[in-house]
Amino acid sequence: MAYTINRTDGTAIATITDGTIDTSTSLTLFGKSYSGFGELLNEDLVKLLENSASTSAPTAPLKGELWFDTSTGQLKVYDGTAFEPTGGSQPSATAPTSPSVGDLWIDTDDDQVYVYSGNSLSHQTNDKWELIGPVFTKGQTLSGFKIETLGSSGGNKVVSSMYAGNTRVAILSKEAFTPSTSQTGFATVSAGLTLNSTLGAVFSGSTTSASAIDVSGTTNTSGTVIAGGNFLRADAADTTTGALTIDNDTGILIGDESELTISVSSGHVTVAQTSQDKDLSFTINDGGSTVTPLKFTGSTGAVTIVGNVDITGTLTVSGEYDAKSVAINTYDDAFIKLNNGNSETDSGVIVETGDSDDARLFYDVSEDEWVAGEGGTYSALLRKSDLTDDGDANKGTKPLTTDSSTGNLKVTTLTLAAVGSISEGDTSNTNVPTIGSVVTFGDLWGGSAKIISTSQPTSGDGDNGDFFFVREA
Repeated sequence: MAYTINRTDGTAIATITDGTIDTSTSLTLFGKSYSGFGELLNEDLVKLLENSASTSAPTAPLKGELWFDTSTGQLKVYDGTAFEPTGGSQPSATAPTSPSVGDLWIDTDDDQVYVYSGNSLSHQTNDKWELIGPVFTKGQTLSGFKIETLGSSGGNKVVSSMYAGNTRVAILSKEAFTPSTSQTGFATVSAGLTLNSTLGAVFSGSTTSASAIDVSGTTNTSGTVIAGGNFLRADAADTTTGALTIDNDTGILIGDESELTISVSSGHVTVAQTSQDKDLSFTINDGGSTVTPLKFTGSTGAVTIVGNVDITGTLTVSGEYDAKSVAINTYDDAFIKLNNGNSETDSGVIVETGDSDDARLFYDVSEDEWVAGEGGTYSALLRKSDLTDDGDANKGTKPLTTDSSTGNLKVTTLTLAAVGSISEGDTSNTNVPTIGSVVTFGDLWGGSAKIISTSQPTSGDGDNGDFFFVREA
């Protein structure tokens, strides 16, 4: 009869028929009367003894199953999803992989202990691992505050000693005393913070007043302790290598009468020349020569720009555009748009001439066509679409052009005026020949008749000098 193997909670794992085995778990399970079960049973017992010790996790674990991870030296338990460490600390040079909240890690490189929190915080040196201690690494040696007890004639005193790189820098005490045992740099300890006298240590901070500043030195002892010689002086010319900030809207005033000012109002910046009718000029050094590319004339308000000007964006001219250059103006744009944004009206190009209305090329809005002319008289421009290659179908409406497919001039009836007379061989006469003349000339070849036939000529055909052409029937 088949065995039904159940879990602790009563749910079935497998049903094993007689004489067979089941390998759906980490152990081999046997059916009734399975032959040769001894070796497999012993191996199952060994797996249980060593908790399936291996570098690889069991492939078919059950929830609660133990596995000793030989690659990390940890005993792990399967939680139904993954194998998690059972507890204890893990010593290694790098943070453990797949940790659980509460796991301990001993950093063997820095001799520090961490606990896994599962939360990423900016102060963490190892992501999601909180440092328990010490606050300094093995390479940094003793650094930070250390609580110590120092003996004195008045009894033991509990102090906080501040160390940096294994050197005591200061002692924080609630009362003054003299240590009974010599302490390097601390012959006496004051109430408050006492600095190590052998280090030349000083307080860096602020003071409420000073009677004078020694400006003889310019070497700063730190980024916040500034030598007196690095302060700008108000009584003499001076130089600064840092940025100068004027933290008020009045800004900067330059000149003995404050002729030049730079000020701010509601976020708007004004650069002003305050002297009446005086100019404001901007100069540059161009190859060793001083030039003035931009000048504002105070007496007229005019602006003078010397040199090439590159404008990125839209140039809006409210007054007239006066181009004084004798050169031809060129534009890189493929199109020039006129009357942009305005109501529809005639628009185009005007060339000044002796006529009052000049010469014009413009688009006539009322006629929806381009026109051109001079002195107020304009006619429409002929477009290709205005032409036709079928003179008979469009007679009286469109001019003619040659047929687009054959190149011929296509008309059904053609009447020629001023028909004159012309004789054969006359090459200087400009009269249009009659149709009869055209037919007669068509039969002649250099003054001789040409005859076209489908049969060979006989002795009675034609006259001396005539041409005879035989074509296929």
